[in-house]
Amino acid sequence: MWHEERLMIDGQLRPAGGDGVFETVNPATEEVLGVAANATDADADAAVAAARRAFDNTDWSRDHEFRAHCLRQFHAALERHLEEMRELTVAEVGAPVMLTYGAFGAQLEAPVGMVKWVADMMDGYEWSEELGVVELNGVVHRRWIEREALGVVAAITAYNFPVQLNLAKLAPSLAAGNTVVLKGAPDTPWSALALGRLIATETDIPPGVVNILTSAENSVGEVLTTHPDVDMVTFTGSTATGRKIMAAASATVKKTFLELGGKSAFVVLDDADVEAAAAMNSFIVCTHAGQGCSIPTRLLVPAAMADTAADVAASTLANLSYGDPADRATMMGPLINARQRDKVHKMVTDAIEQGANLVTGGKRPDDQPVGYYYEPTVLAGVDENDPIAQQEVFGPVLSIIGYEGGDDEAVRIANNSIYGLSGSVNSADPERARAVARRIRSGTMSVNGGLYYAPDAPFGGYKQSGNGREMGVAGFEELLEIKTLAEPVA
Repeated sequence: MWHEERLMIDGQLRPAGGDGVFETVNPATEEVLGVAANATDADADAAVAAARRAFDNTDWSRDHEFRAHCLRQFHAALERHLEEMRELTVAEVGAPVMLTYGAFGAQLEAPVGMVKWVADMMDGYEWSEELGVVELNGVVHRRWIEREALGVVAAITAYNFPVQLNLAKLAPSLAAGNTVVLKGAPDTPWSALALGRLIATETDIPPGVVNILTSAENSVGEVLTTHPDVDMVTFTGSTATGRKIMAAASATVKKTFLELGGKSAFVVLDDADVEAAAAMNSFIVCTHAGQGCSIPTRLLVPAAMADTAADVAASTLANLSYGDPADRATMMGPLINARQRDKVHKMVTDAIEQGANLVTGGKRPDDQPVGYYYEPTVLAGVDENDPIAQQEVFGPVLSIIGYEGGDDEAVRIANNSIYGLSGSVNSADPERARAVARRIRSGTMSVNGGLYYAPDAPFGGYKQSGNGREMGVAGFEELLEIKTLAEPVA
């Protein structure tokens, strides 16, 4: 299989210090695919030093046209290697191949397209803005702002959609004029290292501008979040880790972007088609085996409709194909590893012990003895305060919560969470659906099945789902500083 095992530091593909490696495993077969370089703390220091030199001592941050050229080269390289990247992603991530195709193929083709969108966006971007003049003691002063690169960006990503997450951090960071140290997730190292190979061999991106690390050691991430030469940390992962990163970064007052956990609600109003909504939510919750932070894992329905919703959810999942992610007919693949599968199972069994009703699923599939698979699962009769309704599962588990009291109660329950990343609302009345969506405290909302995912759509959360936005112009501007200037007018 086409892949890269080496780190990229200061423009060179090289092994980790001490030639250390760790294994990457196919979650569908439990077979070892190969190894990846296991970066040391010294490697992380070297990567930061290279990024610092490239930012401080070259014109990279100021040459907008050259950066756009390099991003277009990078996009072309990704396009040339699309099929190799597809095979790698399916094997290493366990993502169904259907999730790699087209504009909504968030596992591959959509983020590759985003690289081109970012380069094209640069063409018309206004790097400076006039603020007008003021007069003081007879002297007229012109004032304006300029947008400049932040500096060295440390990007740390998760395993669930690694190509999307890596490119969503890398491409806009480079467009903004920053230099980058990207640390890929330890469960999906090849998805990150492949980008380093393409940059090193098929683009004009100067040495040190991009550095890519993989490591099984937590200490490498700690180096990046505390290093005095890192100006910003952008992180996607769990809320627990995000809290630690925010605390670590505070010592040097780094800017942080955090895209963290979610416990999104799919709200069905009393005039909606409950059967269609339950079927839709059941399908969504199994996307990439539920390993998505924005997936709506709480189905809120009027109490009188709860039994119908549970029946429809169960019948929908009975017809959902899961298994070999390389098969185009497969809708759901495995979880990333045995540890995550065991965590999901414990949360389900605990929920049943606490009073939830198991409608379907709830175990490892009998017909999948190999691979980290877990049956699509529906729990009914869940209380809004139960752990299964409050904690992120990151598995194909749907909790059905009945509510009384109309829209106000639905909104209250939807907002009864430390998270606020995404959500959905369904109603026969579009204005009513929009009104409810506006009251739910989350960074993205789907109204009657609306699709928001696109390169120009900002993504991020409220509350403990994180801070800042990624993607779109808003995400690009997270990676810039604003400088205000003034001069007397002659």
